[in-house]
Amino acid sequence: MSVQGVWSQSLDFHPEKQVVVENSGGRLSSDAGLLLVREFDERGQLTEQFAAALHESRRAPDHSLLSMVRQRIYGIIAGDEDQIDHDTLRYDPVFQLICDRIPDDHAQTASQPTLSRFENAVDIPSLFGLRELLVDQFLDSFDSPPARLTLDLDGFDDPAHGQQQLTLFHGDYKQNQYFPLIITNAQTGLVVFVSLRHGTAHSSLGAEEDLELVITKIRQRWPDVDIEVRADSGFGVPAMYDVCERLNVWYTFGIGMNSRLKTESDDLLKQAQEQYEQTQEKQRLFMAILYQAKGWNHSRSVIIKAECHLAGTNRRAVVTNRAGALIVPQGVYDEYVQRGESENRNKELKSDLCGQRLSDHRFMANLFRLLMHAAALNLIIRMRRQLPDVPPEERRSAPLPDAERPGRANGAELRYAQPATWRLRVIKVAAEVTVSCRRVLVRLSSAWPSLPTWRMILQTIQRC
Repeated sequence: MSVQGVWSQSLDFHPEKQVVVENSGGRLSSDAGLLLVREFDERGQLTEQFAAALHESRRAPDHSLLSMVRQRIYGIIAGDEDQIDHDTLRYDPVFQLICDRIPDDHAQTASQPTLSRFENAVDIPSLFGLRELLVDQFLDSFDSPPARLTLDLDGFDDPAHGQQQLTLFHGDYKQNQYFPLIITNAQTGLVVFVSLRHGTAHSSLGAEEDLELVITKIRQRWPDVDIEVRADSGFGVPAMYDVCERLNVWYTFGIGMNSRLKTESDDLLKQAQEQYEQTQEKQRLFMAILYQAKGWNHSRSVIIKAECHLAGTNRRAVVTNRAGALIVPQGVYDEYVQRGESENRNKELKSDLCGQRLSDHRFMANLFRLLMHAAALNLIIRMRRQLPDVPPEERRSAPLPDAERPGRANGAELRYAQPATWRLRVIKVAAEVTVSCRRVLVRLSSAWPSLPTWRMILQTIQRC
């Protein structure tokens, strides 16, 4: 038991009154905001579906697979991403509640050794099932078939924290690491697919197979949906072009500026420089050509952007099969650069939700961890999509004081907030938990500034 004995300590800083700090004998938690996550999850059954995809190999377990899945995913959302955090959290009354236990001294959730065995016992069929579950849950998030879907592919470095299997030294990142692949959807922001790859993998390694799996499942559900794929130059390889063309999807991939593309665009760059010298305003000029590199089986449309501004000149190119690329190259290019929003999902997964903490020894256990981090991110994304929207002009306006912020009373300020902001504003909140014969009572502070937002989020969730 982690409850300490009674203690009291005086502080000396206040000029008028003695300040005394002492511990409480009540059941207190610092994670009462997870009750919102549990209430929302109950309606979508996301963690229940996640646990159902796992193979149970234990006999008479003390903790169900669902209970441990919820411990880990909710813990990731709350910033307790390591197994060892749960050696203390197993006594937390809110964690006991969200794992369907009545808070008391005998209702502890799983300990660190139990969670470690749970992660390392995962088998390959379960991992395959979980990866496909991400796609299925993405498809189920639509109320009606969409006319168009945009898939963004990206990889991110995942530094190692020990001697994990298949972590290797990457020369560009100068660290031992994994190199995960993530596929996100631009319309919803949801993570559609994740793969874990060894530390020195090429950016496109396995991407064509993962993309084909995702597109095949989408087309099984919606045969007529229009699909576009976007990715940076690391994915601009013939295998990716070929799979997109074979599956009849639009694509736009970055491509490196080689000597031929530079020669083709020299006049365009010169024109941009001349216009900048005349106007002293940033210039962005575009051109499109048919181009066939060595190793390509046919020519493809390549759009080149020439840019000149105060910091100098810049040239970028993309290869695409988008209709109209040779006629309106700027429109195609400008839509491609919107894929930068997908990098925010990488940041949220890696930094806000600590997706870089893949510190199990087994490679398969670390893929399991990555899938749990992705599930945690999707839970937050789905929750924030339920909140009222903020008009674009208000989102672009200068920051306002909290009292004057648009949507302050209805939680709309959190619709576009990152998971770390959710954690600060509504997850990490103190509460007292009291158990009686009829109910479990959770008390929040009336003086807590975010209490109105917390209540509005709960009301919004319960109307889902």
